[in-house]
Amino acid sequence: MVDLPVPEPGPSDVVVQVACCGVCGSDLHSVLEGWGVPGSVEGHEYAGTVVAVGSQVTRWHVGDEVVAGPRPGCGSCDPCLAGRAPLCLGRGDVGAEAMQGGFAGFTRLAEDVVLPVPPGLSLPAAALAEPLAVALHGITLADVHPGHRVVVFGCGPIGALTVAALLARGITDLTVVEPGRARQQLARSLGAAVVLAPDELPEPGWHPGHLVADPFHQAIECSGSRAAMEAALGQLGRLGRLVLVGAGIDAPRFDPNRIILNELEITGAFTYDEGGFEAALDLLASGDLPVDLLLEPDLVPLEGLLGAMERLAAGELAGKVLVAPNGSRSAR
Repeated sequence: MVDLPVPEPGPSDVVVQVACCGVCGSDLHSVLEGWGVPGSVEGHEYAGTVVAVGSQVTRWHVGDEVVAGPRPGCGSCDPCLAGRAPLCLGRGDVGAEAMQGGFAGFTRLAEDVVLPVPPGLSLPAAALAEPLAVALHGITLADVHPGHRVVVFGCGPIGALTVAALLARGITDLTVVEPGRARQQLARSLGAAVVLAPDELPEPGWHPGHLVADPFHQAIECSGSRAAMEAALGQLGRLGRLVLVGAGIDAPRFDPNRIILNELEITGAFTYDEGGFEAALDLLASGDLPVDLLLEPDLVPLEGLLGAMERLAAGELAGKVLVAPNGSRSAR
């Protein structure tokens, strides 16, 4: 921990006092695995209160409750024109840029990056907007429809939000594959129809055209585990779709003949739908998600952040961990 000066707003900036900031899997990569850029303040899943505004800012005022939203793209490249600003050709190298995030008492943001917290939604719940927007994007790319059989691999924070969002959309034939007992219990509490350990999965036949007995329409992989990615492909039926949401350093090896003979689709899911943050905030404000189950009950002080990261990486914590840089205690 270090002391930094409270940032001053530029003409088009706001300064936000951070109430709580979620710990993301990418934060674990940055801190525990050494991916982080020296001098960065990590943390991008946060909510707080505006405490200062720049001289040209008119739509935000001191006291407004906000969340940190997505950075806009250039608006003119092909991904931007297709409504996929996170894939903007002008973006930097993901994970290789220094950042000033929410694991700090205060942070400065451009005025067009923040979004308002809906009335009645608590700041801890609002801090789920970013990871929920990630989960919703994975569901969009999976192209899930009522009546589909869906399997979610991994019930960490993104997996749990994916499960909760699918159930809120009426997807009931939902299986979760998760090795950790605490996260298996979370999946059951959320309402997953079937919860399996990885070694309980059926194996497809010896021929790449063989399918498991009850194949799935979609598999959404949220753990970043090589073994999970490879196993997910084998659970799909013909014309099935595998969406890779979880990022991992150990790359999978897929059988191309299985993909060809069954016309399987594999796609990555990077960050958000267009309007994904707004959709996530609306869903959180609707009361249709069991926020109490999705959040760990206690906020973590900054001095407890490393220990919480280590417990998350070990699978000991099931819900989303929120850090309170300014000392609050309860996440609920």
